[in-house]
Amino acid sequence: MKKSIILITFLCHLMAGFAQQADFQKAVAKYKNHKHVTAVATKTTHKNAVAQDQVTKGTLEMKAPSEVSITMEGGKDQLLMQGDVFTMTVKGKKHTTSSQKNSQFVTFQAVFESIMAGGSKDLSKFADLQTTKQGNTLTLTITPQAESKKAAKRMLFSSFVMTIDTKTSELKTLRMNERAGYTEYSFTGYQFK
Repeated sequence: MKKSIILITFLCHLMAGFAQQADFQKAVAKYKNHKHVTAVATKTTHKNAVAQDQVTKGTLEMKAPSEVSITMEGGKDQLLMQGDVFTMTVKGKKHTTSSQKNSQFVTFQAVFESIMAGGSKDLSKFADLQTTKQGNTLTLTITPQAESKKAAKRMLFSSFVMTIDTKTSELKTLRMNERAGYTEYSFTGYQFK
């Protein structure tokens, strides 16, 4: 009886993973035929201790197979993913890490690479990724799991939340949740090349 319950539970999880992958593939299919995507980016920085959010404008640029750049204020602030290397520039100061050194970025990297590949990369193996669909919005939530309490304290972000418009295949928002607030990017004016 126990083995039957375990098998049924496993099959349910497997079927849910296939359904989530299918929803994701449909949502980002447009990228398969485009190697370069640009959009207008609006960055909202919310700090719990500050009454007013900070809002700036910039650009999003994605190039296949694995380059994503969100640039604000002429490059003073930038998020850059080049393969497994991540560079964050804040007020002109660069901080670099990689998904090899910093496990919280492994799934984040895989999601963006799969978006640029039109959903052809399988994301069902990532236990820290949850996908939900509501109407025309697909939401991907990545909640990195720290290997230890010490590693958890060093994590920059507690989660990443991305929303994709399933009709237009456009990444609408990217939110990076931190201990004392969040940074959210919203994207409009897409150009697929």
